[in-house]
Amino acid sequence: MIDLPKLPSFRLDGRRALVTGASSGIGLGAAAALAEAGAHVTLVARREAELQAVAEAIRAVGGLTETCSLDITDRIAAADCVNRLGPFDILVNSAGLARHSPALETEEDDFDAALALNLKAAYFLTREVARGLIAAGRPGSLINVSSQMGLVGGPDRAVYCATKHALEGMTKAMALEWGAHGIRVNTLCPTFIRTPLAEQTLANPERRAWILSKIKLGRIGEITDLMGPIVFLASDASALVTGTHLLVDGGWTAE
Repeated sequence: MIDLPKLPSFRLDGRRALVTGASSGIGLGAAAALAEAGAHVTLVARREAELQAVAEAIRAVGGLTETCSLDITDRIAAADCVNRLGPFDILVNSAGLARHSPALETEEDDFDAALALNLKAAYFLTREVARGLIAAGRPGSLINVSSQMGLVGGPDRAVYCATKHALEGMTKAMALEWGAHGIRVNTLCPTFIRTPLAEQTLANPERRAWILSKIKLGRIGEITDLMGPIVFLASDASALVTGTHLLVDGGWTAE
């Protein structure tokens, strides 16, 4: 009788997850996916009413969740949330913003806002979660939501691309440093996903046509396209995956 290898579990029962940007879009999808896989999910975003609505929806289908309303660019408040409610076995850092403009017209305020949330806040929150895991002697999976634009360029996206390329480098360096502690750090790199953040771009017929010409599968991404990859990265199914990116781009970067 052949002793067959056993498929590693995608279940997350007994694990605690922290999801930022959880009130809408990719963050909401991540929270729903992790809760469905059995994790206890702490929802983080600025908007308390929206967070409570997401929490109620997750509880209504049997999920375990709590909320922590804060702006993650406030390092003290973010650290307090992590230290008070952690340690967290899983982080999905989904909070982000995009202020697109031609590079010649970029305003300094837009540059600073994008870097403050997409990079600086992500850096220090990821570090805080890792500190909690190391202190507790526990492994973990830390996932930064990047973008296909973290690997390529795009028109009117010099600042956004800068933040996401930097996030890719940050993730690799953290993975190298924390691998000995059993902490994995990866990025998820979606193409254009139908979310509130993408509404303005997708509403522009020329931009939408350009996007569809680049996505080889010929459609805009949906939140559900990311839920499986997020659970994969969070679970034991990806136990040897660290310091890399998981592209969910419909073939955009295959050229």
